[in-house]
Amino acid sequence: MGKDVITIGTVGYGYGAFLHVNGYKNAGGIPIRLKTVCARNAEKAEAFRAKYNYEQICTSYDELVADPEIDLIDISVPPRLHIPYCIQALKAGKSIICEKPITGYFGNGTDNIGKTVSKAQMWEEMDQQLTELKKVIHESKGKFFYAEDFVYATPVQKAAEILRAKKSKIMFMNGIESIIGSTSEAASEWKNFGGGTTMRNGIHILSTMMYLKQVEAQARGEKITVKSVMAEMGQISKVPLKEGEKQYAQAHPNDVEDCSNIILTYSDGSMCNIIGTDAVVGGSANHINVACNDMKFQMNLTQNDLLKTYCCDDNGLDGVYWGELNPPKTGWNNVFVSDEVIRGYTGEMKSFLESMAYGTPTETPFELAYDIIRVVYAAFRSAEEGRRIEL
Repeated sequence: MGKDVITIGTVGYGYGAFLHVNGYKNAGGIPIRLKTVCARNAEKAEAFRAKYNYEQICTSYDELVADPEIDLIDISVPPRLHIPYCIQALKAGKSIICEKPITGYFGNGTDNIGKTVSKAQMWEEMDQQLTELKKVIHESKGKFFYAEDFVYATPVQKAAEILRAKKSKIMFMNGIESIIGSTSEAASEWKNFGGGTTMRNGIHILSTMMYLKQVEAQARGEKITVKSVMAEMGQISKVPLKEGEKQYAQAHPNDVEDCSNIILTYSDGSMCNIIGTDAVVGGSANHINVACNDMKFQMNLTQNDLLKTYCCDDNGLDGVYWGELNPPKTGWNNVFVSDEVIRGYTGEMKSFLESMAYGTPTETPFELAYDIIRVVYAAFRSAEEGRRIEL
């Protein structure tokens, strides 16, 4: 049995932190105390604190980790900081929530590493980081929670329930996540995210598929692993266009991909196809199709067709959340409704809090996070080396 009240410190104040804190507030059932917002930018940390009713801010991560009252640290910062922040907190006995992806290769902030460092070298150095983190997790009194929201999305959890009940065999899956750009200006550089659209978008679809195969394996009492990975990646935003045809482009990749196509082959012969891109118009699309031996799923993971609005102007709407990527609020729009619930943020936070309070397992253990990022970097290697990567 855990503590009666879980005291939380949040690192960061961006979109991920916003979704997480709304997840906490909607989870219910487990008493929480939102104590500290930690960020180097004190002004933005204070704005986040005031909006979500945290007690205080701090600008030093060392100070947050040293606070004896903090039970759970929510790490919602760029991926290059995930491993060092996780290790420091876990060594101090804190439980941590690590936003996806768990890590990557960032090259100590060096420019153009996506073009100059081989993906095989990236794989080796990243694997060393994962090995160190794994050791620290096993030695720590704290818990490690991996925040991949799509796993906890309401359609995915219902599909998992049905899979467990029927013990069906997944034969094939395909899916896509596409958006028109990124909310972060840093997304164009490998050194910031450890990759491009595959790390920010395609990884959601890939993670969900790997989770569902895990559910299938557990339900059927089988061991099923990814056997091989093949991928093609590129920069479709740099396809030659005529003068005036680029006015809608929002992706500006430097040394990262803005489109990826990945094929996984499992040890049981089943296959998955994952497409990720942030260089297409038409809003956010997140779809997965699952074909089993005796049934089929079609999942829409961004259900933004529940509310349509037509606004002549956007007066008074500055503080109203309309949807990812801050779409225009005038004219006809599909407004995101209960986004933090449908896309899994509430579910994952509820799972993590229950694990803290009652010791229950979560749907996204370290082992799944570990397997996911190794598959992603195998895809990077495949695309660069032009061959199938065996795992």
